Amino acid sequence: MTKQQLIAQIREKNSFLCIGLDVDLDKIPKHLLAFDDPIFEFNKAIIDATQHLAVAYKPNTAFYEAYGIKGWQSLQKTIAYINTNYPEIFTIADAKRGDIGNTSTRYAKAFFEDLQFNSVTVAPYMGSDSVEPFLAFTNKFTILLVLTSNKGGLDFQGLRANDSYLYEHVLQTALSWKNSDNLMFVVGATKASYFKSIRKIVPNHFLLVPGVGAQGGNLQDVCKYGLTKDIGLLINSSRGIIYASNGTDFAIAAAKSALSLQQEMELILKQ
Repeated sequence: MTKQQLIAQIREKNSFLCIGLDVDLDKIPKHLLAFDDPIFEFNKAIIDATQHLAVAYKPNTAFYEAYGIKGWQSLQKTIAYINTNYPEIFTIADAKRGDIGNTSTRYAKAFFEDLQFNSVTVAPYMGSDSVEPFLAFTNKFTILLVLTSNKGGLDFQGLRANDSYLYEHVLQTALSWKNSDNLMFVVGATKASYFKSIRKIVPNHFLLVPGVGAQGGNLQDVCKYGLTKDIGLLINSSRGIIYASNGTDFAIAAAKSALSLQQEMELILKQ
């Protein structure tokens, strides 16, 4: 998928909503446990109910790896289902990978060639040669962790040296890497006040923004400084949508929760 195709989908749906498919068997409706693959059945229902409202889906791979080979097979079936039935939707492997060059190449092949994701999240700590193998893939995107929404996010990301924060240095350095046009960046919604300075460094790249909803991030605050002429944001909500109900109406409830966010996004885009 190209950046322009993603932008076209955003404008068609009046939405920049990304739904996180972080499936916990302890939280899904109990009736699904009777299926041979309850994770896939849950995902399939959520996807079918929300595909007209979301422009991206983001499975966090830890929620699949935790269940061993069956969990990985559920992930394979989920991404294949999206690619077959809704190929216009952007897919994100939230894997947070990153290692020495030859290992990163293998990670990239796993997510881009085998599973056929459009993008993968990557940690920048090991530097350019750990990230550039991901960037080498045509029409695939590497989403670099920059400023995360978790409580300890600023422990290192907020360190200051030579009049800039570490996360700002990561942004500036990443722009010098080969094929940096294929970069997107993770910036947590709970750090909304930082978006103004971030946009001065990366005015045109897409930002993946977790933390809206259950983590307390505010959509209006994020959009105030984060939006660009090409939208430039993918706002992720996971628990607030997929666990809107734990009954047989879970997919309907998820759609209602997604619709509420989409309608808020549509109003913002019209302003």
